[in-house]
Amino acid sequence: MSRRTARGAAAHRRGEWAERLCLWHLRLKGYRVLARRYRTPVGEIDLIARRGRTLAAIEVKARADEGRAAESVLWRQRGRIARALEHFLKSRPDLGDAELRFDVMLVAPRSWPRHLRDAWRAGE
Repeated sequence: MSRRTARGAAAHRRGEWAERLCLWHLRLKGYRVLARRYRTPVGEIDLIARRGRTLAAIEVKARADEGRAAESVLWRQRGRIARALEHFLKSRPDLGDAELRFDVMLVAPRSWPRHLRDAWRAGE
């Protein structure tokens, strides 16, 4: 296995671990996780969770430090996440009255996930 492939595999494992950590963190905070790694032709959402009337599309970012993680959610990615959430909602008419929110969860070594609620708005 090449060094580049090994780094990619390690990053993939780190990302999966971060998503599982965030999933359990959300559950402990009273969220119900409706989907994990929701993929559509227009984009992917790491986690979709509901708490009360709020439906959150959550992007999980695992980096060496929180600053790098926070900077890694680019505007193009935000658009793909918003389009993927529209796709999800078409398949779930029971969630039509939910208040939509876009969150980011930052994961850095030796710290709990940091949940940034309402990190951006659709169309920003």
